Amino acid sequence: MWRTKIFSISARNFSSSTTHETPTLYSFLQPSIFALNRPTISQQPPPQIQSSSNNNSLLSSYQITSLESTLQSSLATQNTDEAWKSFKILTSNSTFPSKHLSNSLITHLSALKDIHNLKRAFAAVVFLLEKSPQSVSFETIGTLLEAIKYANTAAPAFALIKSMFKNRVFPPFSLWGDVLIEISRKSGGFGEFLQLFSDNCRIALDEKLGFMMPDLAACNAALEGCCCYLESVRDADRVVETMSILGVRPNELSFGFLAYLYALKGLEEKIDELGRLMDGLGFCSKMAFYSNLIIGYIKSGNLKSVSEIILHRLRDNDVESLKFSEETFAKVVKGFLQDGSIKDLAKVITDAQKLESSSIETNNSVGFGIVNACVNLGLLDKAHSILDKMKAEGNFVGLGVYVSILKAYSKEFRTAEAANLVMEISASGLHLDSGSYDSLIEASMSNQDFQSAFSLFRDMREARTPDLQVSYLTIMTGLTENNRPELMAAFLDEVVEDPCIKVGTHDWNSIMHAFCKVGRLEDAKRMFRRMVFLRFQPNGQTYLSLINGYVLAEKYFSVLILWIEVRKRLSKDVVNVLYFDHNLVDAFLYALVRGGYFDAVMQVVQKSQDLKIFVDKRRYKQAFMETHKKLKISKLKRRSFRKMEALIAFRNWAGLNAGS
Repeated sequence: MWRTKIFSISARNFSSSTTHETPTLYSFLQPSIFALNRPTISQQPPPQIQSSSNNNSLLSSYQITSLESTLQSSLATQNTDEAWKSFKILTSNSTFPSKHLSNSLITHLSALKDIHNLKRAFAAVVFLLEKSPQSVSFETIGTLLEAIKYANTAAPAFALIKSMFKNRVFPPFSLWGDVLIEISRKSGGFGEFLQLFSDNCRIALDEKLGFMMPDLAACNAALEGCCCYLESVRDADRVVETMSILGVRPNELSFGFLAYLYALKGLEEKIDELGRLMDGLGFCSKMAFYSNLIIGYIKSGNLKSVSEIILHRLRDNDVESLKFSEETFAKVVKGFLQDGSIKDLAKVITDAQKLESSSIETNNSVGFGIVNACVNLGLLDKAHSILDKMKAEGNFVGLGVYVSILKAYSKEFRTAEAANLVMEISASGLHLDSGSYDSLIEASMSNQDFQSAFSLFRDMREARTPDLQVSYLTIMTGLTENNRPELMAAFLDEVVEDPCIKVGTHDWNSIMHAFCKVGRLEDAKRMFRRMVFLRFQPNGQTYLSLINGYVLAEKYFSVLILWIEVRKRLSKDVVNVLYFDHNLVDAFLYALVRGGYFDAVMQVVQKSQDLKIFVDKRRYKQAFMETHKKLKISKLKRRSFRKMEALIAFRNWAGLNAGS
């Protein structure tokens, strides 16, 4: 047993419960019972199912059979009004339909989900509970309760269970407990629930009905109602006594609710008793206990105790205290800021930093929890104020304080401010992890704030962050997408010799392609020379980019120079030194034909034949006709015999008339 004193609950009422009884059973049909907020009760008598005492006539067996048949067929055809009419006639004459028909009608009415028919279903159940309780199944009552919950109305649900107890119909607690708990949370009607809870437990004990015993979750719900909604110590103690009598062992959540209430009421002795009791019962985790203590102290305005709890757990080296939830920290922030206590919040962080282990994860620090709560609450200016207050007083600022502000900057694309803050962090001897840098650099690139991205990357390198590759690729990709080859070139030149960064031929290709695309061929050639100088091997894409750039500028001689270099590389006995494919063959042939370098053209043709690369001659025939249609062999014969031979060879290969 976890309580030293056990009290009888057979005659106890909860102080917060409603003890008013309605004057007649069927007055539950009044419209107000289906509303969360009761309006003024109408003086009109409510609709009722009349009992046989007001009608001396009795139905014949034929009439009963006929009415039951009508009731059954009406339900089958969804004729609700006719079904209800048949039910009323039968019950008004002391005749009850079969159990199957009665339950079918109630289930049908409940499923319609409108208040009018819900009242009918409720009236039918209450009437049958009094007159013929065996006619109603628990399954049907469960269906009706769900419909009442769906209608968002509390009073009928409580009245229904009261009626069952009154008529000694004892349902399993699982039938109605969860439904009424949910309804109570929505309506705030925990007083009525607690009275039913008490009555249920008394009956379960008196009648020795195990199926009526509430489980731990239900007991905790009752405790939650007492502590968090009604804020009644007396009612909470009675629920605790009930749990003890029922043999329900409390869990961490149970103690958490009590901790909240005792903190709210300033009952320090009871709080100490709870702590000792948890230790005695062997609870390893006290997170819910301390979180609820904090929330209770905040609501009572006792901010000093909030600080003491946080620091006390750190002094005890309680790892759990480092893991308060975001919700708890949000309440801490709201509580302190409501009192205008920026200075006190800053002091909590400063004092906590002195006690926290140097190995603590950033996201588990008190500073992170408080500042992150400010950011999540949309109070970035308050987060700044905390940071400024700590710096103004010359206090050390932990990384946890900065991280959430940086994330907020990143989210809002305030990248220049983020870069400045990172410089401040580095100057204080702290260093971000690679993931934080990656996020900030990505935000800077998305915001086209390239200078901030460069600044962050330099800081990242200086901090010797182990993984630079992700941010490197983010910057290169962003600059490529924004067509900034000059920045790409400068950035690559800065990092190319850093052993922590993997620079590949494709990076150089991207820059050359971008330069060629905008006609900056000299810059492209400079990058090509730099690439070769640093011993990066050009590949097919390197040459394709340069060829396309030269063709756009009609600089065909530069293509010829490129071919001479490629030809030398192809002649070397090196495996896979250059992948000479169809795309490269096509680019060279097209450019060289247009430039009139037929000797080189035939060299490319010969190489393609050696490598068995298919060539579509029509494309180059067309290129020749567009640029050299008037070129005569006789003129070339006088100038250069070699050029003449190359032209004849090309015309023969391309299928052009040799005599033209």
